[in-house]
Formats: sequence, C-alpha cells, structure tokens
Amino acid sequence: MLDFITGAVKKVFGTKSDKDIKDVQPIVDQIHEIEPAIAQLSNDDLRAKTQEFRNRIADYIKAEQDQISDLKNKIENDTSLPINEKEDIYDEIDKIEENITSKIEEILEDIAPEAFAVVKETAIRFSNNSQVEVTASDMDKLLATERESIQINGDKAMWNNTWLAAGSEVSWNMIHYDVQLIGGLVLHKGKIAEMATGE
Repeated sequence: MLDFITGAVKKVFGTKSDKDIKDVQPIVDQIHEIEPAIAQLSNDDLRAKTQEFRNRIADYIKAEQDQISDLKNKIENDTSLPINEKEDIYDEIDKIEENITSKIEEILEDIAPEAFAVVKETAIRFSNNSQVEVTASDMDKLLATERESIQINGDKAMWNNTWLAAGSEVSWNMIHYDVQLIGGLVLHKGKIAEMATGE
C-alpha cells in the first residue's frame, strides 16, 4: 500500500529529479539557441571566449574588489589606526567578500548557457577533426614540449584529437547530449547528479 501511495504522490508532484530537470531545461534551450552563433566562430575566437568569460566576471566584481583593496591599503598604511577600527575594517571586508561570492554566483548563472555552448562546440570540433588548429599561445608552446598530441608549426598550434593516456591511445569522439548538459548544469548549481551508466 505504501508503494502505491508513494507512486501516486510522485505522479502528482513529480520527483526531485523531475524538478531539477524542469529547473535547468530552459538553460538547455538557451544553449541550443546560442549554438549556431558559436558554431560560426573561428577556432581562435572560440578559444578567446574563456578569457572573455573571465573578464566579464572580473568586471562584474571590480567595484567590490577595489573596495577591499582600498580597505586593506588603509590598514597597512595607517599605522595610527586603533585595533578596534582595524577589526571593524576586517568585518567590512568579510561582508564585501560575501557580496562578491553572491555576485560571482549571479554572473556564472548569466554566463552558463554560453559557456556550455562553447564547451559543446569545442567537443564537436575535436570529434569531427583529427586536429584543431589555433594561433599558438605561450601555453601551447609549453604544453607541446610535454605532450606529443600538440605540435607547433610556425605561429600555429595543432591539437590532435588523439592522445596517450595511461599507455593507451584515446580519441575524442563525444558530442554532449542534452542529458549530459542537464547533468552538468545540475552539478553547476551545486547539486548531485545521478546519471545512467554511459552518460
């Protein structure tokens, strides 16, 4: 009887999993809307999106970071500050840092659809090509000294979609399905995602 009641309640109200999926489905829809524009980007422009996201986050919290910097300078440079005023300033810094954490969560939610679209497009390019060519960065040049899967050719870096891992050859051949995007978004929101084997 208890199983029947539990089943009926789940049918009427849905499970926690159903609610989580319903919560992130609009973001998956946004990812799909963004995908055509992301697909038009060159490899270099696609790669530059990561720095663009970092810059957007830094810009979003810049005022608070500047406040903290000013307060820390005040503590360090004003030797006449009584200890209780210093403690008040440290308390203020703690409150600003809490605000920064909240603002980072906000901007990450804002960036999430585009960031997931960038990851999916990167997976598509590695899945559909044996090599992905980008303008060589200093990091590419450094990694090329350690990994055979990256070659430098003039000002270009060639990233192979096949590499050695634990002595075995591995090839990138995965493009994210919606269920994987949903799982990633659930994790992004700080929740636990349980997925079927193979997902």
